Amino acid sequence: MASRALSVDAILFDVFGTMVDHDSALLETQAELGGGAQELADLWRRKQLEYSWLRSLMNRPADFSDVTKDALDYALAALGLPGDWRDKMMASYQKLSAFDDVAPALCALADLPASLALRRAVLSNGSPAMLTSVLTSCAIIDHFEALLSARDAGVFKPHPLVYQLACDRLHLDRHRLCLVSSNGWDIAGAAAFGFKTIWVNRQDDAIERLPVRPDHIIRDLSALPALLGA
Repeated sequence: MASRALSVDAILFDVFGTMVDHDSALLETQAELGGGAQELADLWRRKQLEYSWLRSLMNRPADFSDVTKDALDYALAALGLPGDWRDKMMASYQKLSAFDDVAPALCALADLPASLALRRAVLSNGSPAMLTSVLTSCAIIDHFEALLSARDAGVFKPHPLVYQLACDRLHLDRHRLCLVSSNGWDIAGAAAFGFKTIWVNRQDDAIERLPVRPDHIIRDLSALPALLGA
């Protein structure tokens, strides 16, 4: 009989950094940036996360697209780059490229036998509009029954209310859900909440020094179907 490593009913996928590549937002400006492209990408992402966490702590909710714009404004100013690049780069952020391993993995999960079939949904800090735009652009939106946004919880991951949102919307107990994410802090938050977790360690990062650990670690999503019984 077919079996899998995790006994769950649904898989939740993070989006940014897990299924789509942040750095692809810089493709149109890479020639002008030269060797500074990665520095801008890294600072933009770091401030995006910092601002989302600070807003949660300060109880100052905002749409993730506004958080992303604010982070980009900071990064451009900090690196002495033209502020008028913002609109072009934000437009590119709405159509980020998916990693090559994503579509094949999702197709393999969709083809699981009935005895192993899993519900699939997105759980992201991204706003509903951002998620719809990005996942449509990548042609993977139809793989998910729901696009769950932290906006509806009024805080950002890794706040427990965001993970609770998934339980409420999918009508599942927390122990029947598994989060797939490339972000160690997201994995830690989900594990602390009670989800099963699969960390997609794309960058060969060190494991977070927190009192929870991922249930499984994979290099990219190509390993996910085998882990889930495909």
